[in-house]
Parts: sequence; structure tokens; C-alpha cells
Amino acid sequence: MAVLNKIRQRSVFLIIIIALALFSFVLADVIRNGGMVSQKSQNTIATINGEDIEREQFARQVEAYQRNLGPNASSMQAVNMVWDMNVRQAVLEEEFEEVGIRIEEAQLRRMLREELANNPNFTNEAGTFDENRLKEYVATLKATSPAAYQQWLDFETSIAKAAREDIYFSMVRAGMGATLTEGEQVYRRSGDNVDLRFVQIPYSSVPDSEVEVSKSEIKSYMEAHPKRFQTEASRNIRYVKYTEEASVEDDAEVKEEVARLLEDREEFNSVTETTETVPGFGSIEDVESFVNNNSDVKYIGRFLFRDDLSSQHGDALFNLEAGETYGPYKDGNAWKVSRMVEKVQIPDSAKARHILVTFQGTPVGQGVTRSKNEAQQLADSITSVVRNNKDAFAELAAQYSADASNKEEAGDLGWFRPNTMVPAFNDYVFMNDAGDIGVVETEFGFHVIHIEEQTEEMDAVKLATISRQIEPSEKSLNDLFAEVTKFEIAAGEGDFEEVAKENNKEVRPVQEINPLDESIPGIGQQRRVIQWAFEDDAEVGDIRRFDVSDGYVVAQLTAKNKKGLKSVESASSTVLPILQKQKKAEIIKNRISAESLDAIAQSEGVEVNSANSVNLENPTLPGGGSEPKIVGAAFALDQGEVSKPLEGNRGVYVIEVVQKNRAADMDSYRSYASRETTARRANVNEGVITALEESAEIEDKRANFY
Repeated sequence: MAVLNKIRQRSVFLIIIIALALFSFVLADVIRNGGMVSQKSQNTIATINGEDIEREQFARQVEAYQRNLGPNASSMQAVNMVWDMNVRQAVLEEEFEEVGIRIEEAQLRRMLREELANNPNFTNEAGTFDENRLKEYVATLKATSPAAYQQWLDFETSIAKAAREDIYFSMVRAGMGATLTEGEQVYRRSGDNVDLRFVQIPYSSVPDSEVEVSKSEIKSYMEAHPKRFQTEASRNIRYVKYTEEASVEDDAEVKEEVARLLEDREEFNSVTETTETVPGFGSIEDVESFVNNNSDVKYIGRFLFRDDLSSQHGDALFNLEAGETYGPYKDGNAWKVSRMVEKVQIPDSAKARHILVTFQGTPVGQGVTRSKNEAQQLADSITSVVRNNKDAFAELAAQYSADASNKEEAGDLGWFRPNTMVPAFNDYVFMNDAGDIGVVETEFGFHVIHIEEQTEEMDAVKLATISRQIEPSEKSLNDLFAEVTKFEIAAGEGDFEEVAKENNKEVRPVQEINPLDESIPGIGQQRRVIQWAFEDDAEVGDIRRFDVSDGYVVAQLTAKNKKGLKSVESASSTVLPILQKQKKAEIIKNRISAESLDAIAQSEGVEVNSANSVNLENPTLPGGGSEPKIVGAAFALDQGEVSKPLEGNRGVYVIEVVQKNRAADMDSYRSYASRETTARRANVNEGVITALEESAEIEDKRANFY
């Protein structure tokens, strides 16, 4: 009772303690899940200029795009396309509001009239657009089909959106014109030119060993040109790959399995309780069924020439007698045995024409109402006619053939090799004689075939081949998994590079992976690896194993690069050549003491070159390539003047202007101004969108969801 009294006396204190404990629990959960707005963060895939794009809406758009793109497109391709569409729409909508571009009801009705003017559903008896019919149509949709009505509203929205975009871009284009003065500048860039003499002392004349560039110099250059070296957040990883491969034992086992198929074997029949002899590949009569039941590659049954067979085993296969077998032999990643089925002589190519008579249900029979029997009767009738009169073939092909690719060319198929056509068609052409006309049935219908010409006959063979892929066994796969696991553990406890070297594995470094990348050099599309590298709790040095299509990858996170200026190491490949060139230019400039071109050329061991009619539009110097700075400097010199040493793209130049040629003045430069206006306006849409996106405040969270 004393304890209960104490509890009652301190009840307020206990309530406060319990409340604080509950609050700390809730607060910890809020912090762990990203703060008070975590629910919003989980449902928002992006924020563009303060406007959120909801995750569910974005996901529906991605699914629709993926369906349209087909099975060969990756999910990230669809994500990026939908992203571009949403960003474009968001930045443009803000511009429309700011500028005050709206589409009123009357404008929308006018645009609908223009869009639907030729639609028979909305035209009257006179063939003109009837707005009352449109109103009736929309009212019917609204009353009977909410889904169809919503589609109509979406259609109206898309029309209005396209119109607003057209108005906006037209306004921008209107301000992109060129003045007459600018037109004259365009004319002068290509019309005015100079003749000059020059010497070029190439940067390669100074060895790289004579110029040293420090990290601090690289950093200073980057800070002086920050826009060139801005980068998004990225990750560096390195990895080793373990590929699932068949062992020597696996190879030998497949070879032995294939060899056993050649021989007859004794097998106990539990029904008759007798031991029976089961024929092997060498003596079986139904070769096709045997191959289909025992081979990874089904029976083909086509005639082949010598050059159709592999160079390594071709002669041995081609010289078999009927019924003889060859093998086991290794061909690529398979063990095979082959049996000679038949040897014949056939033309190595033929020229033919055909009339395809199709029927309802065939791949090219859409819209055809005739039955299979009717099609066969028609094909037989056509055959009778053309056998008596080959000249009628062209007319009948144009009238009856369903092969639109050649019906107007008398059904001509040109020359083709064996096995080019479907089997029944192929067999008729190459197993009959030139001049023959007949009918064969294929999946496409009935073909009336005329064999026009054939080349000289050559030896051909029909082979039956059992092929078994050499694949890793379950033991090999288990051994590989154990090896990968052992490497993963050892690399986590020691140095990744050293452990890889001990295991004879190549380490592949990958630099500056972006959060939305989906491919990694050497292993292809591996989105999961990239997602892991960007996980919040992933630390530099972390290691993880990933399953890939043909084995495993063990990856290590080696760097987490923040958004902003690149590191000196990552930018050095770009900056180092620039600074080396600058330092070499100074060395070359300092050693030039002569004033005439001839003297400079003699002291530097180079030649004096000439360039005539050089203009600013195409600032190219013989032997020097494009040198806009050097040509620009030439136009700033007086005739006969020699320049100071100038830094170019490929070396240091000293130039002398021989003659300046000014193009004749024109009465008007309007045509050049018009041409410049057209050029400026050509890429307005793309340029405006890029500028709006660059100036927008965009919070991109795609990588959190995809």
C-alpha cells in the first residue's frame, strides 16, 4: 500500500516521463524516415520551381511509354523520356503564366474546327464542318462513356497546349532577327580575306619533360573556369567479375554423352520383361526424330554446299558416305556428331518468279475472304494458264499475287541461293529443272512458281547433326559460388587490389558513375550496382556481391564525389594538356628573338608557309588546321605588318600580312540578314527549353525510385 501511495503522489511526474519517452520514440522514427515530410518525399519524384510531380502519376506515364517503346527498351529509357517531357511541360507552363498566354474557348473551338475539318463524323451533307455535330458527339460521350469523355478532354488539353507553345515560340522567334549591320558582318566573314605568310613552331618541339604542372596549378585553372568543371554527385567503384564457365570435367562429360548416342545400347523393357537393343545414331532409321529428341538444335534437313560448312570439319563432313557418321567433334561451345543423310547435285543459285495466292487466316491474308480450297483451285487454274502461255504470268501476278513487293514486276524474285526461301518453296526450285512451273503450299498460301534459270549443278549434302552445348555443371556452379564468397570475405578483410591479384582476377575501375546511369563498362546494364553505390548508408570501402546474367560481380565503393567542382584528379586529364600547352607556348615565345619570318624559320628549323584568301568563316591554315585566333589576329594587322608570337591550337605562330582583300560593298545586305535570321530561328525551340531548364530550380529524386 505504501508503494501505491507513492505512485499516486507522483502520478503527474510519471505521466510527464511517459509522455517524454513516447515523444522521443516518435521523434526518432521521424528522423529515421527523413523528417516530418517523409511521407511527401516518398510520394514526390521531383519538384520543379516549387511544383511537385507525384510518384504515382509519373509511374503511370513510365508504364505507358515502356509499352510504346517495346521490349527492347530499358525502364530507364522510359523514365528519362517521361522526365524530359515533365520538365519541359513544367518550365513552359510557368512561362505561359508569366507571359499571360491563354487559350480562350473561342480560340479552342476554332482550332478544333481546323483539326477536325476533314473528319466525316463532324461534317454535314455539304461536306463542311458542323459544330452542332461536334457538340452532340461530346455530349453523348459525357453521358454514356466517362472514360471516352476523359480522353476527349485530354485531346482538347493537348490541342490547347500545342497552341500555347506555338504562340510562345513564335514570340521568341520574332525577337531573333538579324539587323542589316549583322547581315553585312555575315557577308564580310566570308567575303573579306587575307593573304599571309607564317611560321608555325609546333608545341611538340618542346618535350613534355621540360614542363611540369602541379596539382595547385590545375586547381587554380579549375577555379578560374568553374563552369567547365561543374559536376553532379557521382560515385567511383571497382569490381572483379566471375563468369560461369564449364570446367574441363564438364567438357569431357558432354563429349562422352554425345559419343554414347552413336552406339546401340541394351535396355530392359519392364512391360515385356526382356532386354531390347535400342539403336543409336549410327543405325537409327528415323534420323529426324532422333536428332530432335537428343539435340539442343533441332533437325534442319536442308542441302548444304562445301562453303556452308565450317573450315575445320567441313572436308570430313562433306566426304562422308550416306549413313556414315563423324564425331564427336567440337564446334564452338558445343560437342557434335553428324550423319550423312543424302548427297545430291543441285544448282548453287536460281532465278524464279511466283504468284502468291493467299487465303483467310494466312499471315498475308488480312481482308481476304477466300477459303483454302478456293485458293488452291485458283492457284491450279493459274498454273494451267501459264504453262500454256508464259507471257500471261506478268498480268496474272499483277491481278492475283498477294506479294506486294514484286507483283508489279511479274512476281520476279531475282537470283537467290539454296535455303534462302521457306523449305517447300526452296525444295521445288532446286529439286526441279529450269522452265518448270508448279504449285507449292507454304504458311503464306499457294505459290505458283516458274523456275526461269539455274546455274550449273554442284555437290550438296544433307546432314543430320546432334549438338550439345558445353555448360557448367551444378558442381562447377557451386564451386564458383564458393570461390566468389571466399573472395568477397577476403577483400572485405584486406586490400581489394591485393586479394584480386592473389586470385588472378582483373580489377576494373569505373569513375564518375551518375545516379541515373544504368550501364557499367564490362558488365552492361546493372542498375542494382549503381543504386547500391548511391545508398545513404553506403560507405567508401564497402564491398558487395551481385548476381549478373553470366556469373557474379564483386564491387567495392572507392569514392563518393559530391556535387560541385570536380576533384583535381578527375579533371587533370582535361586540364593538364591545356596547361602544358600554355607553358610550352611561353618557352617557344621566349626563345624567338629574330624579327623576320625567314630568320625565325631558320633558327627554329621550320619552313615559311603561305596561305591565300583566308577568311573568318573558314579560318584554316595549310598544315595547321583550324586556327581562328591566328586568322582573327591577321585581320587586325596592317598590310606588310609582322605579328608578335601568337598561341594557336597546334603551335606558336608568327604571321605576316601580305595583302588584305576587302569584298566589294553591296547596295543591300538584306539577303544576308534574312539568311542569318533563318539560321538563328532554326534552333529556337531547343535553345529556349535548354535555357529554361538550366535556370529552373529542379529537385530530382528519380534515383530514389528507379
